[in-house]
Formats: sequence, structure tokens, C-alpha cells
Amino acid sequence: MAALPAGFAAGVRKRALMKLGCQSGPTTDRMLQFFKRHGVSNICGYPPDPGARGYWTVEELTQLRERAERHGVSVDLVPLPFLSSGHILDAQARPAIMLGESPQRDRDIEDVHRTIRNCAAAGIPAIKYYLALLPVLRTGRTLGRGGVTYSTWRLAEAKQDPPLTRAGKVTADMMWERITYFLERVVPVAEEYKIRLACHPHDPGLPPEGFQGIDHVLGTVEGLKRFVSIKESPYHGLNFCQGTVCEMLQDPGKGIFDVIRYFGTRKKIFNVHFRNIRGKRDNFQEVYPDEGEVDFVKAMMVYKEVEYPYMIMPDHVPYHKDDPGGLQAFAFAYGYIRALIQAVDQLA
Repeated sequence: MAALPAGFAAGVRKRALMKLGCQSGPTTDRMLQFFKRHGVSNICGYPPDPGARGYWTVEELTQLRERAERHGVSVDLVPLPFLSSGHILDAQARPAIMLGESPQRDRDIEDVHRTIRNCAAAGIPAIKYYLALLPVLRTGRTLGRGGVTYSTWRLAEAKQDPPLTRAGKVTADMMWERITYFLERVVPVAEEYKIRLACHPHDPGLPPEGFQGIDHVLGTVEGLKRFVSIKESPYHGLNFCQGTVCEMLQDPGKGIFDVIRYFGTRKKIFNVHFRNIRGKRDNFQEVYPDEGEVDFVKAMMVYKEVEYPYMIMPDHVPYHKDDPGGLQAFAFAYGYIRALIQAVDQLA
């Protein structure tokens, strides 16, 4: 059993406020039944693809919420229809915000405003998004227990192909200008409508000189600290991917707890992707929650310590050919997370 972290006083019981969640789609009746029978009552939901419109209507969001509620599931979060991971490589995407292309980025920001307003009207309290140019980068897969394979990143083996994307050379200063431009125009609207905006870090952390010509500034803890300090607001924070943050660290098994405390005590964590890695920065595998570098019992106690109140959910799971959709792996993760929440709730 992990030692109690600082803040757990003997004899004074603090309740665990976090909830088991999931972000797997599509949000169909079949998937909602799968969630509910595995103990998941809070989710990131997915309305139908709005296509070129670029935002969801109040009716679409309300129908999504009501469908989930019929199964006893709450939609606590939705993604932005665009501003996904790696959309620079998608010919159908709308990358003007991250390319810094005006006036199109202003039109796209207007669609973000519409999504915020419509979420408020539909009773959905939070939105997740990326401010990224490159997709999630991996170099292959590694064999794991029971014949699964783990998604793997080894920087030394990574090929920068092409050397430059259509974004061209993007320096840290350019990235920060584009991020700041977005936040200055979006956070005040989120604050007005009381919708939390949860940004995912860049996955994985990349060298300071960049990768494929792009300096992904949200791939370090210091970058994330700078990010949350721009346009300070209780509605501006992180989709805190614990796995991705561990990928930023040279010793994730020791370093992750203080990072959780830093953002958690400042109330900047709006959603948690609870996954483990084996390895460290520039060389890691994404493994099951019970076998990586991080003591997940201790991690869950730290989320309780900082009074984190939102969802804790699986993210990427190992792959096996007998489980092509990952439902078995997700079911394992749900049970593991739910048991941890219940266990730490019983501790002082």
C-alpha cells in the first residue's frame, strides 16, 4: 500500500469527489449501456458530426444529453468539433487558428463561441480541445502481457517525414502568439457562460528545437504552467492527460505527484486521462494502469488531496487482436479506477 501523501491527516476524513468517466464514442444507446453496466455514469459525449458547419446546435447537444440521461449517464464534457489533435495533417480540417491565418481564424473562433453558448443552453458544463499542429506521435508497438501490444515512442527512432508540414517552420514564439490570440478571444466567452475549457497537452513532449519544424510548447510542465497563466479564469484549464504529462518527465514515478498538486491546488484540472507509462521522456510504452512507472494508488490519493471533483477516465489502452475495439481493456480500466476511487474515499 502506498504511503499517505501530505495533506492526509489521521482521523479527519475527506471525501473523494472525483468520478469515473470515459471519452469513448460514439454516444449510442449500445455504448451507453456498456458504460452503465461497467460503472461509468459520467462521460465525454459526442453529438453527430456537424461537418462544415463547425459547431453543434442546442438541439443536437440537448438530444445527446437526454439520450445519455435515459441510461443514467451524465454528459459532463464534449469536444470541440474541430481543434482536434494533429488536424494540420487532415485535408478536411480547419487549421486556421493554429496556423495563425486571419481572417479565417476569427471566423473559426466565432464557431467556438457558438459551441460555448450552445453548451450552456443545453446544460453541458465543459469542452475539451487541442491547440496542436502535429498528431499524437508514436514509433511502433511493443509486445506486452497476455499477447497485447503497447503503443510506443522512441525519439531516437522517430523519422521526421516530411521534414516540414504545410505549417512550415513554427517557432515557440509563433506558437505562443497563436495560443494567446485564441485564449484572449475565447476565455472571456467561456467565463460569461460558465463553461470550462479543458486543453490537452501536446503528446508526446518533443525536443526544444522542435519536430517536423514545429515547436510544440505544451509538451513540458513549464509550458503548461505558462498556458494556464494566460487569461487567468476559473474556466480556463487543462484536460490533464496524466499519461502525457508523465511522458514529459525524466522520472515520472516520482515527479508526477507534484505536478498534479501544482495544477490541482490551482483548480486548473477539468478532466483527467488516467493512464500509465513504462519508461520516461523520449522512450516509453503506454501500458495497463497497474504496471507502469506511476503508483496509481498514490496518484488517486493526490487527486483526493487537492479535492479534484471531475472525471477520471481511461485514455489509450493496450491492443489485442481478440479485443479489436478495446472494450475488454477499457472494462479492466473502469474497474481498476472505480475501485481506486472507492478505496481512497475510505481513507482519512
